[in-house]
Amino acid sequence: MLKDHAKLMQAIMVSGEIIGRKKLQKMIYIAKKIQFPFNDRFQFHFYGPYSEELTTRVEELCNMGFLNEVKEKKGGYFQYRYTLTEPGKEFLSLNEVDMPFLGDCLLDMNDQNARFLELVSTVLFFDDLPKEEVMNKVFTLKKSQRYTEAEIDEAYQYIESLKAKVQ
Repeated sequence: MLKDHAKLMQAIMVSGEIIGRKKLQKMIYIAKKIQFPFNDRFQFHFYGPYSEELTTRVEELCNMGFLNEVKEKKGGYFQYRYTLTEPGKEFLSLNEVDMPFLGDCLLDMNDQNARFLELVSTVLFFDDLPKEEVMNKVFTLKKSQRYTEAEIDEAYQYIESLKAKVQ
């Protein structure tokens, strides 16, 4: 029953701390797309792929005391920080999650900014389309982000570098 919760807890634990709800969503989506067994369903949303299931799972883990969510006022908005609590670490030690290479990938993603992860996750969302069509989607759907062709190329290279970590 809590297998998907444990996978999310493992992801946060190996990341150390994830700053931002959007970043957390993008990291889990990207991990799922590069073959890690996350089962959350994602739909395309204003900031790229988004999962209501993942949001609910985070809330449940906070309510169970396994996940720590700190809300900080930053300028004109709030930012959230996620870390695993001691009870969360204890739960994970009793419910082992086997996802080799997850830490390598998530630590790498955690070093990226949320804007770049939004681009990477958007590229992956349309990965069944040719690159030219993906670029058109990015330029249309993400017009306000003003992504460049060079950034899109960088996103494709980044995806390949993540895939190489899991092979």
